Amino acid sequence: MEEIEIPVGDLVFDGLAAGPDDGELVILLHGFPETSWSWRHQLPVLAEAGYRVLAPDQRGYSPRARPEGVEHYRVEHLVADVLAIADWVGGHQFHLVGHDWGAGIAWQMAGRYPQRLRTLTALSVPHPMAFSRALRGEDGSDQAQRSSYMDLFRTEGFEDQMLADDAQVLRNVYAASGMAEGDAQRYLDVLTQPGALRAALNWYRAMDVASVSGLGPITVPTLFVWSTNDTALGREGAERTAEHVDGPYRFEVLEGVSHWIAEEAPDRLNELLLAHLGESR
Repeated sequence: MEEIEIPVGDLVFDGLAAGPDDGELVILLHGFPETSWSWRHQLPVLAEAGYRVLAPDQRGYSPRARPEGVEHYRVEHLVADVLAIADWVGGHQFHLVGHDWGAGIAWQMAGRYPQRLRTLTALSVPHPMAFSRALRGEDGSDQAQRSSYMDLFRTEGFEDQMLADDAQVLRNVYAASGMAEGDAQRYLDVLTQPGALRAALNWYRAMDVASVSGLGPITVPTLFVWSTNDTALGREGAERTAEHVDGPYRFEVLEGVSHWIAEEAPDRLNELLLAHLGESR
């Protein structure tokens, strides 16, 4: 793996890359509260298969791509970042893989810019409309309870509480969701930087129900991977996602795996990714 810098306007994104320059481009989008390091098990495997793989530290996580103000973290800016990063690499069409918030942005990309994608892979987070339905409690979903933490994350100044006492609340977030302590430290090193956690929480503060307006059906070949021990995302939204995908679709359930799919079940995920991406070649 190589460390890279990606200039996008006035911002500079840090990231990890691997694979031949002439390989089909794969962009990996991390979620909260992680970085590109979450893809360390996928980068070399996809590179070995001949893909050019790029995992950026997204807006707020890269020190030089950390603008102040909630308005800079609206979905349209996060999607524009992905398009600009792909353009910088020269990848007019690319495979897009996202986890957690990265999956949310990946769904937006596929619904609004399908012509740019070869394939879509979403981990953990269902299609936005399926998630909204689950959040309303339809089908007996407990998603509102699972997502209650978002109200805290959206509270002004909550980052100070999370960082108090050697970031104990943030450490508890990792532990309660099943992440190994050794894995969490790499992310703590980033999110305890000045302004980093505030920027990461701004993704939640900038959330807007209008972000689903105009979101078309998903027509690109799609793989959605959900895990049964995910404390944040319930089954109802995951199963309803199929209703919003018109293109080729595969839904995989990983039994006994927590929210951190790429790190906890890397071999199974890599197998699924190689099969899914390979079908479009």
